[in-house]
Amino acid sequence: MHPADQFEAFRELAEHRGWGAEEIAARFGVTAHVVKQRLRLGAVSPRLMQVYRDGGLTLDQLRAFAITEDHARQEQVYENLSYNRDPSFIRRDIMKTHIPATDRRAIFIGAEVYTEAGGNIVRDLFTEDRGGFYEDAALLERLVIEKLEGIAAQVQEAEGWKWVSVHIDYPHAHGLPRTYPHPVKLSEEDEAACAVAQEEYDRLSSEYEGAEELPDDVDQRFGELEAEIERIDAKRHAYDPDEIARGGVFVVLSPDGEARIERGFIRPEDEKPEAEEASDGETVIDGVRVNGDGEIIEDGDDAAAHNADDEDAGDDGTPLSDLLVRELTTHRTLGLRVALGEQPDMALIAVTHALAAQSFYRGGDAHCLDIRTVSPPLGGHADGIEDTAAAKALADRHAGWAADMPRDVADLWGFITGLDHASVMALFAHCASQTVNAVKVPWERKPRALETADKLASALALDMTAHWTPTVRTYLGRVTKALILDAVREAVSGEAADRIASMKKQPMAEAAEQLLAGTGWLPPLMRTAPVAEASGGSVEDIGATEASEGFPEAAE
Repeated sequence: MHPADQFEAFRELAEHRGWGAEEIAARFGVTAHVVKQRLRLGAVSPRLMQVYRDGGLTLDQLRAFAITEDHARQEQVYENLSYNRDPSFIRRDIMKTHIPATDRRAIFIGAEVYTEAGGNIVRDLFTEDRGGFYEDAALLERLVIEKLEGIAAQVQEAEGWKWVSVHIDYPHAHGLPRTYPHPVKLSEEDEAACAVAQEEYDRLSSEYEGAEELPDDVDQRFGELEAEIERIDAKRHAYDPDEIARGGVFVVLSPDGEARIERGFIRPEDEKPEAEEASDGETVIDGVRVNGDGEIIEDGDDAAAHNADDEDAGDDGTPLSDLLVRELTTHRTLGLRVALGEQPDMALIAVTHALAAQSFYRGGDAHCLDIRTVSPPLGGHADGIEDTAAAKALADRHAGWAADMPRDVADLWGFITGLDHASVMALFAHCASQTVNAVKVPWERKPRALETADKLASALALDMTAHWTPTVRTYLGRVTKALILDAVREAVSGEAADRIASMKKQPMAEAAEQLLAGTGWLPPLMRTAPVAEASGGSVEDIGATEASEGFPEAAE
């Protein structure tokens, strides 16, 4: 008997006699799972079953087609098969319109909620499918949006934000300025409660130090104490009530399938008007002059009288001429340059202050060094880059510093000078990192800058395999077949490249993704050269090169 005859016989028993898998299993001496597998195989398209009988398909390939009961879909995929008929490719092609259970949307909703809403999950009875495939993508996305909206409503009600906005993907092009929570002083009650919890936590830690296993009650108590300490610590930073009243929150779906809540964004219509200092100590808000008592100064006769009073004030009240002010401050600038160049530690403070003022505040004129942080956001150059783990790590680092910053940029200098040296260096490094721009775009010609970026990567020992992998989406589906084969040939073997050489572009890219997985292969553009190779030779060689390019002091 051909195996196909058995598959069809089992299907006949189920459909015409009404036998269930358990009954068939008992009568034929096999497990119910085996019966379910054979019933699924018996439901494969009659056309493909005949191909299997004739030897045109292996049993593993037939099992791959059996992942769906849609005969039309099975036959469509069969007709488009190329040289590579690996079951994994067949299975992936059939399921490409479905959403795997490992997708962040499926993780966020869960199988129970999805099926209760009427969704169907396709299961593979022959391989480990890690939860199956969600058939109704539109239903799943609707459930995701509804759940995110519920979370957003809870956040808005609990915290009082002016608006909330829900998205599955983070809206990177929103262009809104952002505020961060500020340090606040804990109440005496919270300080006392935190001290008590910390004291008990330390006591228990000392008491059970070295214990291989904690008693259940002690382990539970540790968890309670940790939660209490974290709850109180969270109160050490808070948004200003005015920022909450004017600001909003994005609630999106994170790559790991959890709700991601990003707070503190201010829309243009909710921004406070910028106040400008007039030359006479008055303030200008939206073009209106206000004196030190907050009273509006009228134009016309009143303003003329005010100016006349200044002119008649005598030597003590007469302002210096613009020309003299510029000359005196020019000399002072020269003196500052000489002094700053003689004090490296203070130069580090000044540069850090200039970078931090632009990185964490909107006041770009709050520093006296002509250093500008002008690097554009990376989201406009690579779609989805800001959803990566590396981008999240950078954003978390930035948010951590922002939470410690003083509210007023005028207090930033004192904040930085009050840090220890290691903290200043860490803040300096973070701000400097925000300015790196090694993006190569066709409309810019900056070969020396890109060469320097290569040297920086070597000095940092940058390993891009920790941040990027070649997939169909990120690389293989966007280059020529020749480049795909070159990558496989270099990373795996010539034989592996030859095996996929006759495939069409899309199947070739998918095959290459599997072959390259775990190899650590990178395109040449993303590789980091060893330090000696990147620098082009010894220190003496570098000095000679720079001297020939117009830097004679390097040769000295």
